[in-house]
Amino acid sequence: MTTIDIEKVLETCLLAGKLMLESDAEMYRVEDTMSRIALASGNYRLVSYVTQTGLFVGLDGTSTIRMVQILNRSINLEKVSKINQLSREYVNGDYSLDALLKELRIVEQERKFFPLWMRFISAAIISGTIMILFGGVWADLLLTCLIGGIGFILYYSSLKILRIKFLSEFLAAFFIGCAALLSSKIGLGVNQDMIIIGCVMPLVPGVQITNALRDLLAGHYLSGVSRGTEAMMTASMIGFAIAFVFQLFY
Repeated sequence: MTTIDIEKVLETCLLAGKLMLESDAEMYRVEDTMSRIALASGNYRLVSYVTQTGLFVGLDGTSTIRMVQILNRSINLEKVSKINQLSREYVNGDYSLDALLKELRIVEQERKFFPLWMRFISAAIISGTIMILFGGVWADLLLTCLIGGIGFILYYSSLKILRIKFLSEFLAAFFIGCAALLSSKIGLGVNQDMIIIGCVMPLVPGVQITNALRDLLAGHYLSGVSRGTEAMMTASMIGFAIAFVFQLFY
C-alpha cells in the first residue's frame, strides 16, 4: 500500500470516528467501526486511542499517526446508524474507499434536526406519560405536558445562548419546580411531586448513563468515568434546582 493510500485510509477512519464521537456513540463502537474499515482497506490493523475530546489513529507497522479534536457533542443516533451501515457496506465490497470517504463527507455536512415544535410535543408527551406511570393522576396530565414542554424548550434555547450545558439544565429544572409548585398552590395541579418528576424526565441524561456503563463494561474506563461524571453533574444540577425551589417556597 502506498503512502497516499495509507493517508486516505487514516483520513477515512478518522472522519468516521469523529462523526460517531460527535454523535455520542460508545467508544468501543467507534474503535470497532474504524478497525473494520482499516482491515477491509488492505488487511491493516488500526491502532487507536479514543476519548470524549480527542481521537488518535495510526496503522500498525507504519509511522503515520493522525489525530482530531472533538469540540462539539450531541445525541444523533441516526448519524451513528448511517455510519455503521456505510462501514458494513464497505466491508461487503459495495463501496470503494474513495466512495466511502465521499459518503462520510456527505454525512458530515448533514444538519438535520427536529424542528422546535416537534421537540416541544415530544418533551410534553414524555413528561405526561412518565407522570402517569409513576402514579400521578389524570387531572395533572395536560398541566404536566405543558410545563414539561416549556421546560425543555427553555433548556434548549438557553443552551444556544449561554453555551453552558449545566447552567441551562439548572434553569430549566428551576422553572419546572416553580411552575409545578405555583400551579399546585393556586389549585391547577393536584400532585406537585408527580408533576415535577414527569417534567424533569426529558432532562435526565439517560443516554450518557447507558453509554457510561457500556464503556465501563467494555473496558474503556477513562471514557466511562468521564461520561458518568457528566451524567452525575447533570443529575446534580436538576436536583439542586428542585431543592432550591423547595427552599424558596417552604
